[in-house]
Amino acid sequence: MWCFVDTKPVPADQVQGDLIKNEGSLTSTLRTLLFFTALMITLPVGLYFSSKAYIFEGTLGMSDRDSYFYAAIVAVVTVHVVLALFVYVAWNEGSRQWREGKQD
Repeated sequence: MWCFVDTKPVPADQVQGDLIKNEGSLTSTLRTLLFFTALMITLPVGLYFSSKAYIFEGTLGMSDRDSYFYAAIVAVVTVHVVLALFVYVAWNEGSRQWREGKQD
């Protein structure tokens, strides 16, 4: 088994630049995750209660039991939309970071 080690010294400014770039991508990723976490908590709950009260009971005049059912469907669809948006944004952010790293 052979092991080759590259013993070239790496310039300090290159190491520092790589660390700053990694810290920036970590901050961007954390910010995206926190944004979608807040969206995942507030949007389905808010749409559940607002669609139940204003759309299904208020505008359409549905019974209390029916409005629970349809408001739950709205909340579940909202969860799926937020998850799909998160996957889309994370995929594009990851491929962008991969392309930037590959060009170095």
